[in-house]
Amino acid sequence: MSIHDRREFLSKSMALGLGPLVAETPLRSAEMAAEPLPASQAPAEFFDGFKREQIKTSGATINTVYGGKGSPVLLLHGIPETHVLWRKVAPLLARDYFLVIPDLRGYGDSSKPPGGADHFGYSKRAMAQDQVEVMKHLGFQKFAVVGHDRGGRASHRMALDYPDLLSKLVILDIVPTYTLYQNITKEFATIFYHWFLLVQPAPFPETLVANSAEYFLKSTLLWLGGHPITDPIPDWLGAEAFREYLRCFRDPESIHAICEDYRAAASIDLAHDKADLDRKIECPLLVLWSEKGPFHRMYNVLQTWQDRAKDAKGKPLPTGHFLPEQVPQELTLELKSFLSA
Repeated sequence: MSIHDRREFLSKSMALGLGPLVAETPLRSAEMAAEPLPASQAPAEFFDGFKREQIKTSGATINTVYGGKGSPVLLLHGIPETHVLWRKVAPLLARDYFLVIPDLRGYGDSSKPPGGADHFGYSKRAMAQDQVEVMKHLGFQKFAVVGHDRGGRASHRMALDYPDLLSKLVILDIVPTYTLYQNITKEFATIFYHWFLLVQPAPFPETLVANSAEYFLKSTLLWLGGHPITDPIPDWLGAEAFREYLRCFRDPESIHAICEDYRAAASIDLAHDKADLDRKIECPLLVLWSEKGPFHRMYNVLQTWQDRAKDAKGKPLPTGHFLPEQVPQELTLELKSFLSA
């Protein structure tokens, strides 16, 4: 291929948002060497005994796993995971609660609708509406919600938009989006660099991430989990779960959707949050966060949520960012105590 042809090829690739087709980064561990499964062969053994359904909402199709017995609890994951985040907690909670465990729109095996010029398609309002419609489809008019990371942000919006539907709310390891953007420091911008990378116009961040998707995913999981990014896959994550996360994450449509999620957070979500600054979460709120993470060091996490809720309590847990995977037993005890009170 001539230099001219190669330049034309790369230009067309970037215009499509695919990026140049280059070899994967050589920084691959033995656990990462196995190819992820195609979407048609997504494993179901993470949730043995649970049912799986593709539920159509007014704006997306939501891949959903559900099962258990008792009052309903909706579990929402964050980035860069899927519903598989809850694989350790689900068997423990399902003894007492009926669990609904979906992929957020744009993530996992849920559909990836367009974001639109204003990114509303990935606003937390749109994400919250999806999940309300999923719960109504399953026959639940009132339910508890547990949201981690991006799922926590969608849960916060759900509590404001649908106050009569939520019985209780648990938010894991975040502070409010509006608070973050109103208090940007050098430390925040350094640690959360991806908040500023992923919001850049397409296809710039999509191309960068797609060209090193495996490395980006692994390093993000390790770093947020409290490990050096050169470490092997830790036991709390496991090679099987990593392969499943990678199967979903490396999809160009997923990468674009994740960028749209962050673009929405930096634009239309802020507009929605600003309009609701005087409104508070009505239902009881439990906030749990990582004692080893940056939020614990940089913010009074509980106070940020007490400012946004009528009844909020919480505490840090001695772990990294991924509470449902790193301390599932401890998290389950906290959830059961709060949900049963």
